[in-house]
Amino acid sequence: MKRLILAIALTLGAAPAAADSYVPVSDQATFLSLVDGKLLRNRLYGVRLNVLNNGQIQGSAIGWDISGTWSWEDGYFCREMDWGGEAIPYNCQLVEWDGSLIRFTVDRGAGDSASFRVQ
Repeated sequence: MKRLILAIALTLGAAPAAADSYVPVSDQATFLSLVDGKLLRNRLYGVRLNVLNNGQIQGSAIGWDISGTWSWEDGYFCREMDWGGEAIPYNCQLVEWDGSLIRFTVDRGAGDSASFRVQ
């Protein structure tokens, strides 16, 4: 049940933005310059994430802790996480940036997307 709630939170709760305003983030250094030391937030569902430069992910979503690991592989952000005891399987994601929002699209850009305000 929590997995369904998180899927909804990370896809339907994405902040609206014009698709053509996003540009792909293709390298790890650029990605880290956008997220390191910052909070990624989707307010609608209370998702708060920190993607750390040491390969760790920390945060919370609707009252449950999120933890995980990430790596940069072939131009994609690849992660696996745990959300309150529920495993979120390994997945590589396309990352895009529009100047204030960062968008992650699962399955190397072929699946659902979630956008986060970077604070």
